[in-house]
Amino acid sequence: MAQDTSMEEFEALLNESLEMDTPNEGSVVKGRVIAVEAGQAIIDVGYKMEGRVDLKEFANPGESPDINVGDEVEVYLRQVENARGEAVISREMARREEAWDRLEKAYADEERVEGAIFGRVKGGFTVDLGGAVAFLPGSQVDVRPVRDAGPLMGLKQPFQILKMDRRRGNIVVSRRAILEESRAEQRAEVIANLTEGQAVDGVVKNITEYGAFVDLGGVDGLLHVTDMAWRRVNHPSEILSIGETVKVQVIKINKETHRISLGMKQLQADPWDTVEQKFALGSVHTGRVTNITDYGAFVELEPGVEGLVHVSEMSWTKKNVHPGKIVSTSQEVDVMVLEIDSAKRRVSLGLKQTMRNPWEVFAETHPAGTEVEGEVKNITEFGLFIGLPGDIDGMVHLSDLSWDQRGEQAIQEYRKGDIVKAKVSEVDIEKERISLSIKELGEDPFAEAIGGVKRGSIVTVEVTKIEDGGIEVEYEGMKSFIRRSDLSRDRSEQRPERFQPGDKVDVRVTQVDSKTRKLGLSIKAREIAEEKEAVEQYGSSDSGASLGDILGAALRGNDDQ
Repeated sequence: MAQDTSMEEFEALLNESLEMDTPNEGSVVKGRVIAVEAGQAIIDVGYKMEGRVDLKEFANPGESPDINVGDEVEVYLRQVENARGEAVISREMARREEAWDRLEKAYADEERVEGAIFGRVKGGFTVDLGGAVAFLPGSQVDVRPVRDAGPLMGLKQPFQILKMDRRRGNIVVSRRAILEESRAEQRAEVIANLTEGQAVDGVVKNITEYGAFVDLGGVDGLLHVTDMAWRRVNHPSEILSIGETVKVQVIKINKETHRISLGMKQLQADPWDTVEQKFALGSVHTGRVTNITDYGAFVELEPGVEGLVHVSEMSWTKKNVHPGKIVSTSQEVDVMVLEIDSAKRRVSLGLKQTMRNPWEVFAETHPAGTEVEGEVKNITEFGLFIGLPGDIDGMVHLSDLSWDQRGEQAIQEYRKGDIVKAKVSEVDIEKERISLSIKELGEDPFAEAIGGVKRGSIVTVEVTKIEDGGIEVEYEGMKSFIRRSDLSRDRSEQRPERFQPGDKVDVRVTQVDSKTRKLGLSIKAREIAEEKEAVEQYGSSDSGASLGDILGAALRGNDDQ
């Protein structure tokens, strides 16, 4: 009984010993190289087990295998014994397991890891991190796009792990993060030695539409296009080229973002300091058109000094046209200085002021009454616009088209492009208006017709039409209307029907209206005037004679004559 117990104890101890000493499959074990043959290394992993590993598993990417007899190495035990009685081992898998342990620790501690780029894949590159393969995205290779990654292949360098998943076997690394960190340290050191206002030398590194980046020895500064020269610079390439060494002034340093603003013009004299002395108000200068906008044109008076010719100051006659139709870029023009605001660095210029006002010239050469000839440029509801010398227009109002016709009728006889004659009625220089008259070219038929007729005159008219409200009469071809109330002094005789067309009637002129071209006529006014005259000649207020006696005497007197 005691003997059976001791045998059981011995068996248990033996099994425990075997379990402790024999490595488990799937673990990393140490071994010793006992031979190198046929491209393989034979490794004794102990426990009377040997295995074979291809030599390429002992080589880093792009390097030759570094393994010799007697070297101790760690291998991954995949299988204790295969069909040939050998252990199935892998150096590569051991390195991978070792690498993953090391990388996970580095990732947790946010430490850099060393690796080498050894292949190109879609979207980036593959990196060997000492046994584990990681993916390096193309955007993480450098701070700027890399066109040729050849010089970086196989080169051992630091990387930053961005993401890793052991279960899926995925690792993403960045070379750019290392460079940016190093760059930031370098920038901080360089910026610490710079001060605002300091003049330094730099090399033009890159040129954009809005400026240029200048390398100040490890840190870039932005030289904005507006700070390159006092004059207008349309594109930085006009005065700079990549690789050129330039002297610049540090304008501003942002300690937080490490951004540096640079300037070149600040190292030159400011031309605006002498603008008021060089360009007196009212003086005329020749300048070059540098830019054209919807509201005017900019003219360079000297390098660094530009003035604006507002669209309203460009032409006496072209009021509603784009400035680009009056001047062109790079054109040299004469301009007058109208206003200077040194504080705002603005100069107001005038283009039209260098030429005489065409309305003044016209007024001098064409006084009122002068006959002119021109083309009908436009026809509106209120008259005609006629083209005149000096590229200006004159207007013939509807009322000045014809003596006989209404304006609305007379304007129908004209077409755009017709050449017509007219007389100058008035020139208003301040309002830039020229009034013309076509009807003034001929005599006024109304004036000819009425001759010496004036208010109070007695004229004979012919009845042409009978109406309820009065009668229509005609005098020298002109129509007039006598209202019912003006047909007689006697109310009972104020009847239109007592007249017939063709009757001749003496009437008194009560009004001469040259504007409406009509005469005001009245039979009643004539009768009252005759009665008054008869009273003055044949009666008096104290004679006692009746009105009938006076009128009878007046009529007899007329008969005697």
